Amino acid sequence: MSRKRNLFRTVVGAALAIPIAGGLFFIMQYLIASVDPKIDEEKSTRLPPIHMPKVEITTPPKETKPPKVNDPVKPPPELSTPKLKMGTNQGTINLPPPDADDVTIGDRTSAYTSHGDYLPIIKVKPVYPRSAQTRGIEGHCIIEYVVTRSGAIRDPQVVDCQPSGVFEKASLKASLKFKYKPRFVDGEAIEVTGVQNKFTYELEN
Repeated sequence: MSRKRNLFRTVVGAALAIPIAGGLFFIMQYLIASVDPKIDEEKSTRLPPIHMPKVEITTPPKETKPPKVNDPVKPPPELSTPKLKMGTNQGTINLPPPDADDVTIGDRTSAYTSHGDYLPIIKVKPVYPRSAQTRGIEGHCIIEYVVTRSGAIRDPQVVDCQPSGVFEKASLKASLKFKYKPRFVDGEAIEVTGVQNKFTYELEN
């Protein structure tokens, strides 16, 4: 029954569509025929020709750059070679610290030595502060520290530095790199307190 209904609807739809399409076609033909034919016969208006004035295009001249002038390179002023000295004024347990003269780094090291006493093995040359070197400042700095059982340095402290605030940092940094043979008592290594080292900062003339 459903197939018959669908077929019937298709036939009816086609029968109605054909006259509707034919009517639309005739209406379009009528509209086209009713247009006024004079419209196409009128002459079209021509626009006058447009003449552009001739303009000469000139390229701007190339800019000539002035010759590059090389700035004279002034060499930095020569700085005098710093001369650093380190003195050893070392105290020992139960013994008064002996006096010792300042000695230049790399030449020799004066040390209080006896059987079983501590002995400096490595002494590092401090770095001359750049600001002091450029201004020609000289001076000294005494650092006091503890020589441990292993021969290392502990608790370095500034005792006296002249001028103040110039050579303290460089002296403390250098003293921490010192290495000693430790002091022995009855065959056992012991710490030595109150050990001092004097750094002398001089510029060669």
